[in-house]
Parts: sequence; structure tokens; C-alpha cells
Amino acid sequence: MMRLYGGDISNGLEYVPILIETSVSEDDYPKFKYSPENVQGPGCDIDPSEVTLPGCPCRSTSCSPDDCPCLRFGQAYTSEGLLSERRGDLAACYSHPVFECNALCECGDSCWSRSVQHGVQVRLGIFRTESHGWGVRALEAVPRGRFVCEYAGEVLGFSEALRRQLAQTPTQANYIIAVQEHGGESGVCRTFVDPVGIGNVGRFLNHSCQPNLDMVPVRVHSLVPRLALFARRDIEEGEELTFDYSGGQAGRADQSGFANHTAIQRKACLCGSPKCTGFLPLDISILH
Repeated sequence: MMRLYGGDISNGLEYVPILIETSVSEDDYPKFKYSPENVQGPGCDIDPSEVTLPGCPCRSTSCSPDDCPCLRFGQAYTSEGLLSERRGDLAACYSHPVFECNALCECGDSCWSRSVQHGVQVRLGIFRTESHGWGVRALEAVPRGRFVCEYAGEVLGFSEALRRQLAQTPTQANYIIAVQEHGGESGVCRTFVDPVGIGNVGRFLNHSCQPNLDMVPVRVHSLVPRLALFARRDIEEGEELTFDYSGGQAGRADQSGFANHTAIQRKACLCGSPKCTGFLPLDISILH
């Protein structure tokens, strides 16, 4: 079935318009404030929009991992702007954090160490799926490793994330993403992002047990990571875009944790993939 897209749900805030099916009525469209980047929410003591990371002194067209302090963990992108093959391995991404050059860097906007900060460059369309609510479709072919969009919203403190999750009813969708990064002696860094009231196109992405996107924490101007979604394989025009809400860890969920939190109920997964686990992932670490 051919679908027509129009409008721009980002209201000009993205470099590329985020289109929506023309058949969707305004009354059906969810009410939220569009923000292309994370914003500071309750309990978050760091403003994600504030530039807090130092800049590099590089004056070349593109920075070199051998000289640029921003790239002390290695070059994350190829000269074509794609996530490098090594970084495509999520384990490598988490063990070697991705830092982009930022607003204080001497290098120019064309430096290949700048990708996520340039925002959405891929044509995307919002549509109504047949079985699982809203979805996002690629309106052009996307090569493996290309940045697609962020999962942006309010960055919350732990207590507020817990309060919001416990307040949800069994019929309400859970938008809160919890990302845990292990930093050696510094312990675990936990980031909670909720796009339900303030968010971007990422809030419409569905889960799949066999997704075509990978989520990678990328730091640009702030220590607060931006949850960037990259194509994990070549994606054809017209494909629905999905990512694994558990970050690939769904099979390790400790279901015994649900016993003391009856307000949180597992929801059925409708992704339809051959390796579907039957349930949407639920990160119970937020409950402890």
C-alpha cells in the first residue's frame, strides 16, 4: 500500500523535515513538545545543552586520533561519516566511549569527528502501523553505520524516573530508556531519558528483537550522553526503523525482580521477528 507523507513534525527544528502520513488526523497525533536534543528534566543536576567538555586545539580540516584529545579513545567515524566497523560492535562502543569534537574545538564543522551534532540527515516518515501503534519508516536507503536520529527527551534523575515508571498503568506505553555505562573506578553512569512530553522523532521508534538500528551513547558538548541510533545494517527505502529497547540484553532480565513491584507489568512484544522473545524488554535496574 502506497503511503503519502507531508508536513514537518519538527517545525523546522531538524535539518531534514520529519514527515508524517497525510492520512493521520490532527486529533490522532500525540501531543508533545518537539526537541531535537535532550533537555534537563526533574532530578537531573546537569544541563545537557551546556558546553562543559573542553575543546581540541586542532586546526586541520579533520582531526587525527594521534593528535586530537577528543579522540583519545580512537576515531569513531570513517571519512564518509559512518560509524566505524569497530564501533559497530556495541561492546567496543561501551568500553571505549565515543566523543565528538564540540563547540569549543578549533577544527571546523566539516571535521569527520562530528556526526550526531549535525542532527537528522536522513529522510524519515512517521506512520501508523497495523498492530503496534506509531512507527518510523526510512524514506530513503540508509547505509550501514550511518547516523539516523537520537532518542532525545527529558534527562531525569533516578528518583523521578522511578516515580514515572511506577505511575504507569498496564495499558500505557513506557518511553523511558535507561542506559548504564561502566566507567572503571568511577563506577556506573546511569542516564534516564523520557521523551513522552518533550522529545524528538526517536519517541516513535518501535522495539524489535531483530532490529536494524543500534543505540550508542555519544558525548558531544556535555558529559550527558546523547543516545544516538545508527544503522546496524544496510536499510532499504520503505523499511520500518527499530531498535532493541534492552540494548541486546533482553535475555538477561531478572524476572524475579517483578515480585516486589506489581505495578510494573511485562507487555507483549509484537515485533513479529523470528527470534521474538514474546515480551517487550523491561530494565528492572530502575526499580532498585
